[in-house]
Amino acid sequence: MPTLLPQSLAIFGLGGPELMIILVIILLLFGGAKLPALAKGLGQSIKEFKKAAKDGGEDEKEEKKPDAGQKPGNN
Repeated sequence: MPTLLPQSLAIFGLGGPELMIILVIILLLFGGAKLPALAKGLGQSIKEFKKAAKDGGEDEKEEKKPDAGQKPGNN
């Protein structure tokens, strides 16, 4: 029997009923009016995290290069 959930959720052992219960609890905690703002904030946070992770690797490479005017042992 094929599952409709992505494999990443199967790692946590979450199925359809468990996800529905979690969504209902979130709805009860935050209310229907705040959910769109909560989802928007979460999406922006994920976007900024991915951007920082992508740019962070390039910054570390640039920082490791010594300047031409400095001696390698005096950083």
